[in-house]
Amino acid sequence: MTQHVLDDLVARGLIGQSTDLDALRADLSEGSLTYYTGFDPTAPSLHIGHLLQLLTMRRLQLAGHRPLLLVGGATGLIGDPKQSGERSMNTKDTVAGWVESIANQASPFLDVEGPNGAQLVNNLDWTRDVNVIDFLRDIGKHFPVNRMLARDVVASRLESGISYTEFSYVLLQSMDYLELSRRYDCRLQMGGGDQWGNVSAGVELVRRADGRRVNGLVTPLITKADGTKFGKTEGGAVWLDATLTSPYAFYQFWIQAEDAKVAEYLRLLTFLDVDEIAAIEAEHQTKPGLRAAQRRLAREVTTLVHGHAEADAAELASSALFGRGELRELPETTLAAALTEAGAGEVPKGTSLVDALVASGLVDSKSAGRRAVVEGGAYVNNERAEDPELALDATAALHGRWVVLRKGKRSVSGVQLV
Repeated sequence: MTQHVLDDLVARGLIGQSTDLDALRADLSEGSLTYYTGFDPTAPSLHIGHLLQLLTMRRLQLAGHRPLLLVGGATGLIGDPKQSGERSMNTKDTVAGWVESIANQASPFLDVEGPNGAQLVNNLDWTRDVNVIDFLRDIGKHFPVNRMLARDVVASRLESGISYTEFSYVLLQSMDYLELSRRYDCRLQMGGGDQWGNVSAGVELVRRADGRRVNGLVTPLITKADGTKFGKTEGGAVWLDATLTSPYAFYQFWIQAEDAKVAEYLRLLTFLDVDEIAAIEAEHQTKPGLRAAQRRLAREVTTLVHGHAEADAAELASSALFGRGELRELPETTLAAALTEAGAGEVPKGTSLVDALVASGLVDSKSAGRRAVVEGGAYVNNERAEDPELALDATAALHGRWVVLRKGKRSVSGVQLV
């Protein structure tokens, strides 16, 4: 017997908050149900927090339900309020460009063919011509101000200040649900855990305006083991766009997943069966040093976002940089991304090995560099180095300009010859 999609979501820990789950189960069991998730264009790319939503949409589509992928051409011009303060407004042209790039980025995660093919919608289409009087009468009338003030993010901003623009964001997003309910018989909105206030407000607006029961569901926020937000590096967000976060850097991000959380991430962010994930988790608990669970996570998620070829290259690079694979087999784009991520520096052609070790950040002085070479702990392109004054030129470089340097077994960096 096929597992109900709601049971799969529960087993994976994908339900954070929801309206009546029994009612949602009944609606999902009746046949193909139309549902939506919205993505505001507040940056040129989606990040891994959005990935969780895209994959959750995909799970429902694979179960026979019909997704509407909403890109917020209107709401993106306003910006959902955040606790840290007022957002900077982007120009209309900038937002329009981001709408297009995010739509192109999100669409491949869903099938567009068939009776439950995904449809892309833009809330600017039904918002741009709404006049202020109609908006206040038809939408604003249904929003008690005391409830709007009680929202956590609004309450936290009352002392520091919140503009009416951001204060009214919830009305615009709620209007999306009402419009999609009327146009497409949409009966479920999904989103991230931080969207529960907006999602539940949309459910309430549909009930007040049309007397119709619809559903809302949000996933939990992905966190680290200490409860802090997951998805940031020292360099900022982990983007889905390969030009902002390279496939190699993306792969390495998942390789670094904490032991305590890796099984959770496998359940949330891959399509592996939960029983298979349980077996991976059991093996990992027995031999955590092998990091087999992290490698499987990195492989699966990188393949979902960047495809098999980039996942293969990232996996090969990860092994080759540490002496477990052939460096010369790496494409230059992958090698460059890997060394850039490792903090590679630039040096002139002919630079000595000891100077290159300093430039790469592997040692903090020439004397430390010489000591590493003399003690047999310095490697050039995975070959043990013997001469601290070895001149690095094009003959020693990969693709004519890259040199991989390693100190010991675990510290890797490199230089680019210029």
